[in-house]
Amino acid sequence: MTSHISEHAPLIIDIAGLSISKAERRRLKHPLTGGIILFGRNWKDRQQLSELCAEIKSVRRDLLICVDHEGGRVQRFRTDGFTHLPPMRALGECWIKDQLAATNAATACGYVLGAELRACGVDFSFTPVLDLDYGESSVIGDRAFGRDPRVVTLLAKSLMHGLLQSGMANCGKHFPGHGFVKADSHTGIPVDKRSLKAILADDAAPYEWLNTTLTSVMPAHVIYPKVDARAAGFSSKWLNFILRSQLGFGGAIFSDDLSMAGARLIDGQEVSYTQAALAALNAGCDMVLLCNQSVGDGKPVDELLDGMAEALLKGQWEAMEASELRRLALLPHSRAPGWDELMVQPAYMHALGLLP
Repeated sequence: MTSHISEHAPLIIDIAGLSISKAERRRLKHPLTGGIILFGRNWKDRQQLSELCAEIKSVRRDLLICVDHEGGRVQRFRTDGFTHLPPMRALGECWIKDQLAATNAATACGYVLGAELRACGVDFSFTPVLDLDYGESSVIGDRAFGRDPRVVTLLAKSLMHGLLQSGMANCGKHFPGHGFVKADSHTGIPVDKRSLKAILADDAAPYEWLNTTLTSVMPAHVIYPKVDARAAGFSSKWLNFILRSQLGFGGAIFSDDLSMAGARLIDGQEVSYTQAALAALNAGCDMVLLCNQSVGDGKPVDELLDGMAEALLKGQWEAMEASELRRLALLPHSRAPGWDELMVQPAYMHALGLLP
């Protein structure tokens, strides 16, 4: 397989509605497109979602179909039979009462989450959140398992075990930690002024403890000025030196959404989506996400595809075979049962009874 991979398909893009338009089909066929991220606007019901995923795969089998589906307030599909998954804080609260029962409930959560998505044709969810809950961050809040990195690690590992049982990979986010800062990187640029030593001892610890289990990581659009003037997702120091070399992580690295405010300023300069994507890839990301730009005429998506193709020809970034192999490794490698088949599976019914 490795000998004939010539392309690196690092761009994860989205679509505007419930099916694929002609222009979107063209974008998905683009050799630099590696996947698609779905949102609530792409959902009507299970049948429509299954048909949409089949349509995407008919364009290219290797496209990674992703979604932000964590549980709690970040769950894109909630009706037509989808289980309402608890926020991760609920698992942290279970831990206080019974630690081993909590890890079992976390595995059940991961299994239900992954199995329901895969039954509709979705390959991958950006979960679990490894951020610590300091009680300050509105954007993280109850998405975190808790404050103690050891508890977060064990509950996340249990959740990832459930994802694995369903045949789904995982994504730890937001490296090295978004929980300490108040600002929301969707609308501003959070700055965390702690020392590297403090961050490694606490927030980043789960990434080292989970380096055999994590299949992908998403860095935070947060600046840690004592380490680097650039946000973690644009920092080779954070991604290559700390995450890969020091903490021993070998999986895929996704940028967070390049349309977020935290991604639009690099080194004090406002940048285009293409410039942000180049900065992320050159810093060590394998894939970059551009979200919510397909709505309307989708011009920003076309500009990114054209800009990245031109930058590749000019040698402004390098197509990495290792990055492409990491992307392909995130695709499911087993057959998923259909919805009706899943509903009567003993393992699924058992897992439902364990959810908090």
